[in-house]
Amino acid sequence: MTSDQKIQQALQWWSHRQSIKLFLEAEKIRENLLQESFTIRRGLDILKIDNLNLPSHEISDYIKKNDDFHHSLVQLSDRLCPVYIQDSLPLSIQCLLDPWLASNSHVYFHIDMPVSWRNEPVEYSFIILRALEELLTITLPGYSTPISINISLKEKENTGQLTVHITYPDISSMIAYSNLPELKYLSDSVQFLISGKCFYHSRNLRIAWYFCW
Repeated sequence: MTSDQKIQQALQWWSHRQSIKLFLEAEKIRENLLQESFTIRRGLDILKIDNLNLPSHEISDYIKKNDDFHHSLVQLSDRLCPVYIQDSLPLSIQCLLDPWLASNSHVYFHIDMPVSWRNEPVEYSFIILRALEELLTITLPGYSTPISINISLKEKENTGQLTVHITYPDISSMIAYSNLPELKYLSDSVQFLISGKCFYHSRNLRIAWYFCW
């Protein structure tokens, strides 16, 4: 396979993954948020008809529905465009990782982010965040296996470097997750999209990833 064909295949994979994410977000809007919006609207109509003569517990229910709806919209906006992305890549990475920490109690996360960071093009920050998210999605097992993940962001000689070390509990898991074809697609896609370097290697029970730009 030629170099151009490899890049084309990698970018097709990247585009497919991002399209699926957008499709799933649209489905959530149609199946959850729009239905919730309709419920709230009907509740307001009833309040209007009854001249606010509803029991206090029903009014509290509508207030809670509105608060939940607002929270869902905040989460949706953060997924579509990570918070702080225009101001601070370290903060954006931390916010991206917060749900992973909350939903993966079997994973030990060690996160090392700098207090300040250089001015970063938004499009580069977006790709780095999406690449990190894809990496975690691909390499974290779907079962509760104890895993250690070290994530650090540093600048070396005007080059940004995001490092991700994933340590598995056994050699079979490490081999299985280090040979997935999606990892090569991810590496080639990121290298092409940010004109940088993306590489990884495995040793003992650890896979080490490096995003440099």
